[in-house]
Amino acid sequence: MPTRRTALALAGLPLLPAQAQGTWPAARPIEIFVGFSAGGGVDVMARAVAPFLTNLLPGARFVIVNRPGAGGQLGHEAAANAAADGYALGATTMPGLVSHPIERAVRYRVADLTYLANVVDDPCALFVRPESPYRSLADIIAAGRARPEILTYGLTGVGSDDHLTMFRFEAATGARLTHVPFPGIGQMLPQVFSGQVDIAAMNVSEALPFVREGRLRGLAQASATRWPGLPDLPTYREQGVDVLGSASRGFVGPAGMPEEVTQRLIAAFTAMLADPGFTREAERLAMPLRPVLGADYRAMALAMEAELRALWQARRWTQG
Repeated sequence: MPTRRTALALAGLPLLPAQAQGTWPAARPIEIFVGFSAGGGVDVMARAVAPFLTNLLPGARFVIVNRPGAGGQLGHEAAANAAADGYALGATTMPGLVSHPIERAVRYRVADLTYLANVVDDPCALFVRPESPYRSLADIIAAGRARPEILTYGLTGVGSDDHLTMFRFEAATGARLTHVPFPGIGQMLPQVFSGQVDIAAMNVSEALPFVREGRLRGLAQASATRWPGLPDLPTYREQGVDVLGSASRGFVGPAGMPEEVTQRLIAAFTAMLADPGFTREAERLAMPLRPVLGADYRAMALAMEAELRALWQARRWTQG
């Protein structure tokens, strides 16, 4: 196994002299704020990434800080308003990061954040309990048209990827359902398992363990092609509904982070995402990877923000 010094050299990172080890990142732990409860997709990603970054940044120690609530907003705000010294990062999810400032007052500006790396692109999907009478997307559409707003679906947050995907689904099909937001999948799934909520709108990686255990049955995934982790789950498009949606999960820092720290973090993410060991770990954890780094990640966020502002003008998703 390569030493940290070797890994740094391969990544093109600066090698700090021994007397500089009290400076970043060794002075104190680096907090990664996660706006969801433990066990969700953002949390799993953050915990998977932390040990690889530790190996690439000598002296670094990472601590995951869960701040669930408001569809990830509380975690995003905690990271955005922390000191811009490299000791606080945010594990983010889009569209939530960019949709929340459109629909409500938040304590950050999308354009001002320091963008480090997108890591995951996790398709949205619909799941029901095994005994549910709904067997396909067509069944959901028929029920949502015949009995508007009676059928319920659970998700983690207003303005989240799952919420906006369902918003587009309703616009495309004329079906009307009622959404029930939860702070995390740990709170949502018991309600789905018990039948109190009809449908779970969640990402494929989050649902995979429960599908394998026979506790959830999939209806559709909102990806262009079927995710290899759930090859038997048809896409929306295969079922006649032209809808795409996913969660893009990555890492940002507060505005104004030191350029040297920012570049060292981007270089560490670059090396990690090229590491076959990380690729194997991502596959084991069912994390669909989509590396987007630095300036390209910022451009991705700003393009999504423009798209969602146009969507908001057409129909406000907070109005149901």
